[in-house]
Amino acid sequence: MAASHTSSSSTHHQILQSKYDVFLSFRGEDTRNNFTDNLHTALIRNGFIAFKDDETLDRGNEISSELSKAIEESNVSIVILSKNYASSPWCLDELAKIVECGNKRKDRKVFAVFYGVDPADVRKQKGEDFERVFAKYEEEFKENHEKVLKWRAALTTVASLAGWHLQDRFFPLIYLLLFNYLFTLIIFCLFSGDVSPLAFYKHTHVTSLEISSSNFFQN
Repeated sequence: MAASHTSSSSTHHQILQSKYDVFLSFRGEDTRNNFTDNLHTALIRNGFIAFKDDETLDRGNEISSELSKAIEESNVSIVILSKNYASSPWCLDELAKIVECGNKRKDRKVFAVFYGVDPADVRKQKGEDFERVFAKYEEEFKENHEKVLKWRAALTTVASLAGWHLQDRFFPLIYLLLFNYLFTLIIFCLFSGDVSPLAFYKHTHVTSLEISSSNFFQN
C-alpha cells in the first residue's frame, strides 16, 4: 500500500508543481512528541512529502525565509491548534503566512485540528488560553498593533474552517480514524476537479469530525 501512495504522490507533484504535499504547523511543547510526530510519521510512511519544523532553524523575531518558502511550496497546510499555540509569536506569524498563501492561491488548502481547545475560543480569541495571551500582545505590540490584528484575523479564518476537534487525550484508535479521514481528504483535494474542502464535506455529508476517547473506551 505504501508503494502505491508513493506513486500517487509523485503523480500529483507533476500536476501541482509543489515541493511538499503537507506543511504541519504546531506548537512543539504541546504536540511535538505525540500527535504531531505520529501524524508526520504516518504521512511519510504513506507516500506524502511532509514538512515539519525540527526547531533547529534560527528563531528570530520573524519566521525564517526557509520556513516561509516551505509554506509557499506546500499544497496543503494542517494547523494543529493547541493550548499554547497562540503563546508563540513564531506560530502566529507562521499561521498568518499560511492564511496569506491560501488567499493568494485557491489551490493551496488549509485544514485545522483543534487539539484540546474549543474552536469557538480560537475563532474569537476567548477563553483562558487565548484571551490572556492576546491581552499581553495588545500591550507588548502597542507600536505595531497591525501585527496583532493580523494574528487575530488568521486565527479567526482558520478556526472558521471545517476541521477536527480532538476533545481529550490522544489514543491510537482515534489517531487511526483521524488519519484515514485526513488521508482521504488530502487525496480528494489534490486530485478532484473541485478541490475545495466544502465540496468534500458535502460529498461525504460531514461538516465536522468530533472525536472523543469516550466514544471508544467505556468504563
